[in-house]
Amino acid sequence: MTDDLAGRPRPRIGVGYRLFYGSGSLAFGAKDNGLQTFLLLFYSQALQLPPAWVSLAIALVMFVDAFIDPIVGQTSDNLRTPWGRRHPFMYAAAIPVAISYMLLWNPPHLSPVMLTLYMAGVLIVCRTFISCYEIPSSAMVAELTDDYHTRTTLLSIRYVFGWAGGLGMYLLAYRVFLVNPDHTVNVLNVHGYGLYGMTAAVLMVVSIFVSALGTHRLIPWLRKPPEERRNVLQLFGDMISTLQHRSFLMMLGVGLFSAMGQGVGFTLNAYILNFFWRLSSGQIQFLILQTVVSAILSSFVAAVVSRRLGKKHAAIWLMSLSVLIGALPMTLRLLGLFPENGSPMLVPAIFAFGCLSGPMGIAASILISSMIADVVEDSELKTGKRSEGLFFSASAFVSKAVSGAGILSAGLILSLIRFPVGARPDQVGADVLHNLALLYIPVTIGLYAVAVGFMCFYGISKTTHEDNLRKLAEDELAAAEGLRERGAPVPPN
Repeated sequence: MTDDLAGRPRPRIGVGYRLFYGSGSLAFGAKDNGLQTFLLLFYSQALQLPPAWVSLAIALVMFVDAFIDPIVGQTSDNLRTPWGRRHPFMYAAAIPVAISYMLLWNPPHLSPVMLTLYMAGVLIVCRTFISCYEIPSSAMVAELTDDYHTRTTLLSIRYVFGWAGGLGMYLLAYRVFLVNPDHTVNVLNVHGYGLYGMTAAVLMVVSIFVSALGTHRLIPWLRKPPEERRNVLQLFGDMISTLQHRSFLMMLGVGLFSAMGQGVGFTLNAYILNFFWRLSSGQIQFLILQTVVSAILSSFVAAVVSRRLGKKHAAIWLMSLSVLIGALPMTLRLLGLFPENGSPMLVPAIFAFGCLSGPMGIAASILISSMIADVVEDSELKTGKRSEGLFFSASAFVSKAVSGAGILSAGLILSLIRFPVGARPDQVGADVLHNLALLYIPVTIGLYAVAVGFMCFYGISKTTHEDNLRKLAEDELAAAEGLRERGAPVPPN
C-alpha cells in the first residue's frame, strides 16, 4: 500500500477507524453467543426436541455452511467494484442476517421432525449471510496495517467488541428474557427466547452498518485485486496453491481442534451453570462480570505477552494455562475440594478461576488471528498473490466444520449420560451431573492439547514478518520501475 492516492494523504488508522472496524464484531458476538450457548438449550429443553436431533442438525448445518466460507473469501479477494472488494459483501449481509436470526428464535408450531428441519433451514441461511459479513470484514485487518503488533491491537479491539456483543445478549437473557417474576431463571421460557432473538437481530443489523459506513472512506486505500480475469478453474488452482502454505496448515490444525473444544465448552456451559452449579439468575449475572473483565484484560495480556515472547510462544502458553485453570473448578468438585452448591464461597471461587483463565483464553484467540494475518505477506512472497479473504475464510471453514462436531459431541455427551429432556435443575440427579463432569473435563483438555501441538510448528516470527515486508517492498519498487521504463501506468497499490 502506498502513502498517497491521487495526491491525497492516506488516512491514519487512529482510534476512530479502529473502533469502527471493531464495532462490527458486535454482530458476530451476538450471533455466536446465541448459537453456541442457547440454541441447543432452546430447541431441546424449551421446545423439547431430542438433544441428539438438535445437535446433529446443528453440526450438519455448520459443516455445509463451512464450504461457503472459502467461496466468499475467494470471491471477495477478486471482486472489483467502486466500493472495493470487501464492503459490498458487508452491506448486503446486514438485513438478511437480522431477519434470519429473528426467525430462528421465533419458530412456528410444527411437528418435531418439521421443527428440526425448520431450524436447520433458517440456521444455514443465517450462517451464510453472517459469513458474507464476517469473512470480508476479518480479512480487512491485513489491509489496514502491515505492522506486526498493530494487527494484534486491531484484532484485540475486534475481539473486545465481539465479546461485548455476546456478553451483552447473555446478560439480557439471564436478567430480562429468561427470568420469572420471582427472579428465578427459567430456561424453558419460549417467549423469552423470542424476545432475545429480536433484540439480537436489531443489534446485529445496526453494528454491521455502523462498521461498514465507518470504514467506507478507507476503500480507495485498501488493496485491489489483479486486473486479469480468471476462470473458475484458475481461481480454484490459486486457492489450492495458496492454502498449501505450511504455517497456515499448522494454524488450520490449531483451529480444527480448538474449535471442537470451544464447541463442546460453549454448548455445555449453560448446562454447567444452571444444572451442575445450580446458580441463580443473580449469580450468573455476577459471573458475566468476570467475563467482561476477561474480555477487557485480554487486549492487555495479548499485547504484553506477545511483545515479550512473540505471538507463537505467547499463544501456546496462554492457551495451555487457560484450559488447565479453567478445568480446575469442576475437577476439584469431583475430588470433593470445591465449595458445595449453595455455599457462599461457590460463586467467588468460580469467579476467581474465571478471572485467571478467561483473559488468557481470549488473548490466545487474538494472537491466533493475528498469526493468520501474518501468513498473508509470507504467502504473497511465495505465490505473488494476496489472499486475505481466502486465508480467513479457510480458517473459518475449519472452525465451523469441526465446531459443529464439537456441538454434536456435546449433544452426544448429554445423550450418553441420559440428561433428562425438559427438566428443571432440581430434577436432575447427582449421578448425571457427576458423569457430565467426568466426560466434559478430559474431552476439552484433550482437544486443546492437540491444538497446542499444531501451534508449535508455526514458522513466522516478528523477524520473518519484517523480512517479508522488506522483500515485498523491494519487489514492488522493482515492478514499478519496470512499468515506468515501458511507459505503462503505475498502479496506486
